[in-house]
Amino acid sequence: MINQNEKAEIKFLEGPQSRFAELKFIASTLLELIRCFRKLYSIGPCITFFGSARFSEDHPYYEFARKAAGEYAKLGFTIMTGGGPGLMEAANRGAKEAGGKSVGCNIKLPIDQNLNSYLDKWVQVKHFFVRKILLVKYSFAFIVMPGGFGTMDEYFESLTLMQTGKIRNFPIIIFNTPYHKALIEHINSMKQQGTINELDLKLFMVTDDIEQARLFIIEHSIKRYGLKPKFQFENEGCF
Repeated sequence: MINQNEKAEIKFLEGPQSRFAELKFIASTLLELIRCFRKLYSIGPCITFFGSARFSEDHPYYEFARKAAGEYAKLGFTIMTGGGPGLMEAANRGAKEAGGKSVGCNIKLPIDQNLNSYLDKWVQVKHFFVRKILLVKYSFAFIVMPGGFGTMDEYFESLTLMQTGKIRNFPIIIFNTPYHKALIEHINSMKQQGTINELDLKLFMVTDDIEQARLFIIEHSIKRYGLKPKFQFENEGCF
């Protein structure tokens, strides 16, 4: 059964609406952004993990994300994810176990995506585009773990924003070379066909080494932008 939020979104995407309906959508989106900005105002520099919700706790990808997030939380970064299960949970869990802070930007779906239990602070939003704004806005590095359409959407949007100069060049690190082999081959094909150039290939790193990525983040995020990451917020729950 389609709920009220879905009906509103389907109606909006059908095309032009009345001026009042368009204004109502704009107002509701603006209020959602304001609420989220207020909630996340003091979270400090973040590293965002993109990854699938479908991997269970006993999967090697889960353990890898958990370990990587713990190492980067030790640098003083807040670990940000979509707030759901799978590799998002693994990253938030790794941050908490390392004594760091973790944040989730959860999306309301027809089948509820439950928040994981390792979050210090979280927001829930109606629209994917709002969530992507939040995941990008507060982050000084992006970690791409194995995932599906949503993960690729988040990865390529972040990459495009950097390529076009809409945001600064922050580290984008793709973990798990075997999983992403076909993706990297396709990106190399883009370069060969001339749809991207050599400089675009330098916008991201592909590695299986957590320590190599940690040093890369120190050099290209902390040192480049003069960051002094620290934990800046208390556990306030959600509103």
